[in-house]
Amino acid sequence: ANSKWQMAAEELFAICNSRFAINERGVALLLVLWIFIFLFVVAFEFTSSAREEGAAARRYAEETEGYYLALAGFQQGLHELLTQSSQPRQSAAAPADLFDGDWREGALGQGLYHVRLVDEAGKINLNRVGEDILVRIFTNLGVEEPRRSIVVDAILDWRDGDDLHRANGAESDYYLSLSPPYTARNGPFDTVEDLLWVRGVTLELFYGLEGGVGLKEIFSVDSPMDRVNLRTASAEVCSALLGLPLEKCRAFIEERKKLSEKTLADMLRLLGIAAGDAVLRQFIFTQPSVITIEAKGQQAESSAQRQVRGVVRVVGGQRGVELLRWVDRDTAYGSRDQGIKGPISE
Repeated sequence: ANSKWQMAAEELFAICNSRFAINERGVALLLVLWIFIFLFVVAFEFTSSAREEGAAARRYAEETEGYYLALAGFQQGLHELLTQSSQPRQSAAAPADLFDGDWREGALGQGLYHVRLVDEAGKINLNRVGEDILVRIFTNLGVEEPRRSIVVDAILDWRDGDDLHRANGAESDYYLSLSPPYTARNGPFDTVEDLLWVRGVTLELFYGLEGGVGLKEIFSVDSPMDRVNLRTASAEVCSALLGLPLEKCRAFIEERKKLSEKTLADMLRLLGIAAGDAVLRQFIFTQPSVITIEAKGQQAESSAQRQVRGVVRVVGGQRGVELLRWVDRDTAYGSRDQGIKGPISE
């Protein structure tokens, strides 16, 4: 009997030992699995970080290359401007008009640049335009009352030197009630983008989204005169001032390019404006003197693009040009990097 009990105890002990050994192997397997998971997570984080850093370094390199390509484009535009300015006005060898608003492409190494020259006098001087012309412009742009009166009065309040409200305008007390608060300029606009601080000016109105004419395209703070140079005015400016359909104004621009020697009479004939029309007081015909040179560059296989912009004045003589304004990182609408400078208020 004792031997039977001893045998049973030994069998039970053996079974317990085997189960304990199985449990030990299961725990070891779990530990190994957790170690592998930990190592996988660490390796994944490392490779992801390395990939992100590599992509950032590549983007930075491509953007830097794009920047210097844009600078090359700016210098090319400056060279073309000085070359044309130095040639006789009536010279048959004079190059094509640089101020037609078209982007011109150039290649440098494996990269491309685009450059265009814009006559600031071909736009409406934001700091000199009168109330009646502002009303006409916003009417032609399709801005209806009461918003039209709000925008016009707010622009005039922004640039005047007092804190007196026009009927629908806004002064510092209005802007201080916004978040974040700020004060009215009570002086000339520094940049066209300052319009984005003005009451009633929205993104749609400023940039002309969905095919419309934007304030950014028609106004200037660098124009040296209070009239518009019809020799270089864009289709958007003509449409805003004259109230003509944009397509008709674009057709006018295309016809204007075909004229070898433009005169005011040529321009009036293309637009169908009578000689005694009062609107003629808003135009002048002259050679450009303050020019914006816009340039953008990028590598051929890259999506990273940089754009620069400089405003220069042609001074003649040995000095050539004088740099008035420089924007080292010019952007189009979409990135909100340079275009939007403040809150948009209704």
